[in-house]
Amino acid sequence: MSDSKLLRGTFVLTLGTYISRILGMIYIFPFSALVGTVGGALFGYGYNQYAIYLSIATAGMPMAVSKFVSKYNAIGDYYTSRRMYRSGLKLMFVTGILAFLLLYSLAPAISKWTLGGTDLDNSLEDVVMVMRMVSVALLIVPVMSLMRGFFQGHQSMGPTAVSQVVEQFVRVVFLLASTYIVLKIVGGSLALAVGFATMGAFVGALGGLAVLMWYWVKRKPHLDKMLEEQKVTPTRISTMSIFKELLTYSLPYVFVSLAIPLYQYVDQFTFNRAMVAAGQREVAESMNGIVQSYVPKLVMIPVSLATAFGLTLVPTITRSFVSKDYLGLQKQIDQTYQTIMFLVLPASVGLMALSMPAYTSFFGLEAADAGGKVLWFYAPVALLFSFFTVNGAILQGINKQKYAVISLVFGLIVKIALNMPLIMIFHEIGSIIATALGYMVSLAYTFYMIKKHADYQYNAFIKRSILIFIFVLIMGGTVKLVSFILGFFLSYNHSQLAAIIVTVIGAVVGGGIYAIVTYRSTLLEKVMGKRVAGAIERKILRRQPANG
Repeated sequence: MSDSKLLRGTFVLTLGTYISRILGMIYIFPFSALVGTVGGALFGYGYNQYAIYLSIATAGMPMAVSKFVSKYNAIGDYYTSRRMYRSGLKLMFVTGILAFLLLYSLAPAISKWTLGGTDLDNSLEDVVMVMRMVSVALLIVPVMSLMRGFFQGHQSMGPTAVSQVVEQFVRVVFLLASTYIVLKIVGGSLALAVGFATMGAFVGALGGLAVLMWYWVKRKPHLDKMLEEQKVTPTRISTMSIFKELLTYSLPYVFVSLAIPLYQYVDQFTFNRAMVAAGQREVAESMNGIVQSYVPKLVMIPVSLATAFGLTLVPTITRSFVSKDYLGLQKQIDQTYQTIMFLVLPASVGLMALSMPAYTSFFGLEAADAGGKVLWFYAPVALLFSFFTVNGAILQGINKQKYAVISLVFGLIVKIALNMPLIMIFHEIGSIIATALGYMVSLAYTFYMIKKHADYQYNAFIKRSILIFIFVLIMGGTVKLVSFILGFFLSYNHSQLAAIIVTVIGAVVGGGIYAIVTYRSTLLEKVMGKRVAGAIERKILRRQPANG
């Protein structure tokens, strides 16, 4: 395959992935206006369980199947690739059924643990219903994931990209429409509305599967022709050996991608129980909805965008490591880390400075004081999320992925051990502190392993980070001053429109100041490259960059 076609396919897949992610983030804002914080908690109970069981059922199959197919196609053994596809579809169908039956049957027990053994604002029956409604999606999504991996292994990224976008679009439309119809038109219960919202995962999966089936019918004649023209003898490999090879590829990726869902899993089983024990029964589920369902969606926006930039450098890191180009490896890891720091730190500090109006802008006036407080504490964790994701990718790039898995285990042990005690002391903020401490332990371990196995030196990164930190403090102080002054004229504590105005003005001022100081100091060019700095000069400053 030509490099241009490969790059085009990678771009298509990346674009599809991030359109899908953006759709998966922005729906939460109108959804929260419909169901409130208690409804958000109920949605999180079901969807967090679904995320865990889906990860177990699919076991990282898109990546594993893609790697398997690429490997055997490279030697012209299309028969073995097709054989894996047929066997894999059967396996995914079985694991999907098992995951569905497991979640469906365990829903009462999980719900009881989730609510701390007693009804809160949501009843035990409500939580069971929501978990069972979302579990139906497990029957389809594993099969869909294997089909995506098969197409990717043939360097065909379009089917995955298009199916992801269609799946997410259908899910979001069904989720919002069904919630609105149940609550506003039919006059149904909050629990029923949230149940239909979680069932959007199943409806969206049907849309994504329909796209993949259309591509399969369209591409099958070409794939069959490749089989007919195969010249090499098919590899002698048993079906069990095929599955073993797939698991070898997929398991490290599964554990790393499970980090955030597993941390939320710990909260799901301990948060309400600890809040009740701390005398916070009346607000337990409202705070649960804010901490688990709403604020993380806001925080993950800069995380996703920043890691998108950082992870694009990982393939070059892999090539440098394999070719033993350690000087190039040092520069590439430096650039990856500096990109994350340059983009996520100002976003985190900006969210802290605008925590109250930002939360109110997106989620309304309900529990805005508590939501603003949670956002203030949660925003810095975005930096930890970003570095954990990038460190996991770097360790995979240098073939040391087992250390990413070990770091996750260490972090989860800290989260499990400290979550309930910290929640009982600091209430909802205790959950965030426990999450931050868990990620810090994981990062300390992965930073050390990258230094040891990639011979990476942190000196340049630390120096650059100090400069970024100074500029971010200037930006954050200015944004806080602007929001304070605007507070005399716009009561963002009592008006969502006022909160939106303050948030937009604060974000524009903060972003402008950060852009100016980083551009004038040449930090922007050093971190993001001459192309970005040149684009700013041409399109914003309306002048041609200096030659040389």
